[in-house]
Amino acid sequence: MSTIPEWFWEAVDQKPESHYTEIDDIDLHYLSWNEANGRGLLFIHGHNAHAHWWDFIAPAFCDQYHPIAMDMSGMGDSDHRESYSAGQYADEIVAVADAAGLGADTLVVAHSFGGIMAMRACARYPDRFGGLVLVDSGAKHPDDQKTREPERWTKPKVYPDFDVARSRFRLQPPQSCDNDYLVQHIARHSLDSIDEGWVWKFDEELNARMDWDMDPAADAASIQIPMALIYGANSESFSSKSADHMKTLAPSLEVVELADAQHHLFLDQPENFKQVLREILDRWSA
Repeated sequence: MSTIPEWFWEAVDQKPESHYTEIDDIDLHYLSWNEANGRGLLFIHGHNAHAHWWDFIAPAFCDQYHPIAMDMSGMGDSDHRESYSAGQYADEIVAVADAAGLGADTLVVAHSFGGIMAMRACARYPDRFGGLVLVDSGAKHPDDQKTREPERWTKPKVYPDFDVARSRFRLQPPQSCDNDYLVQHIARHSLDSIDEGWVWKFDEELNARMDWDMDPAADAASIQIPMALIYGANSESFSSKSADHMKTLAPSLEVVELADAQHHLFLDQPENFKQVLREILDRWSA
């Protein structure tokens, strides 16, 4: 197990405020740091994840920005829906930005599935945000696209106690991670207590209820605000071929390959990730 560095404790000791806003008769949860001032900085998690994935990243930007991390519906502490779509997620992203009082110059940082939803939001609402950083996300090269198999509903797993449930946590897609303290932090915030025991917070029917009819390539090509891509050199989810494909769709796209990093790159290389992200954001804010 890796030694827990001091920077991690300093980050998670900066406790965010928890807020909710309503859209389509459901409650959306988000975290907010440094509400006093600063340009808006909206962090969006990946599939079946939650806002606390950013607990050890977002506080590093409180000096110049107002960081927000949201829970998309069906995940984290936000409500579940009867059905899901990219359009709904785009509306949620804007709703959280509005509720948090973030201006039209707000910068968005979005990982994996969240990046696809953020592209939809930036394409659908072209004047709402000031820049988008995709984290191991974007329109994949046609050679890398996989046919999505029909989802089968399975009864949610209920664990007898918290420790047993936490021990079952796995990254999706599966990968190793030397920084186990980060994985454990995420796992602790991934569970919910019910009368029968402990369950995962995410909607286990989300994939089956999701309308997967979307066109990330068209969204990428239409976005006019500054856009950057940080992807893991060892990612099995987003390849250099897909990064090149994104560059053809959006010629002004900034692309950074993060060494020794897989899909969950800010777990593999948190300090390097923060440095690269800082350089991009500060360049856009100069």
